[in-house]
Amino acid sequence: MFDIGFGEALLIGVVAILVFGPDRLPEFARQAGRFLRQVKKMADATRDDIRNELGPEFADLELADLDPRRIVRKHVMEAMADEGPASANPRQGPRLREGEVPPWDVDAT
Repeated sequence: MFDIGFGEALLIGVVAILVFGPDRLPEFARQAGRFLRQVKKMADATRDDIRNELGPEFADLELADLDPRRIVRKHVMEAMADEGPASANPRQGPRLREGEVPPWDVDAT
């Protein structure tokens, strides 16, 4: 979830012990756990509300699907798959032969 390794988690624990002290650390850990559970419940409720508002065709919607990078990547890949092989693409210019140098436009660079 947070992509934290063992060494990083150990460092966070040592810093937490130094900052909060060993007496207050268990209570702080309980509060942090409660906070994370509440955040997860709110995220799940938000996802469910979005699913209900969008209708049955979006029943499999995940919050990660709303990431703009993922949306663009998905639609670009779908468009590339719809075009078929590169040789069938009419917008593509003539293919270069082995060893042929592509045309160079000085004004374009």
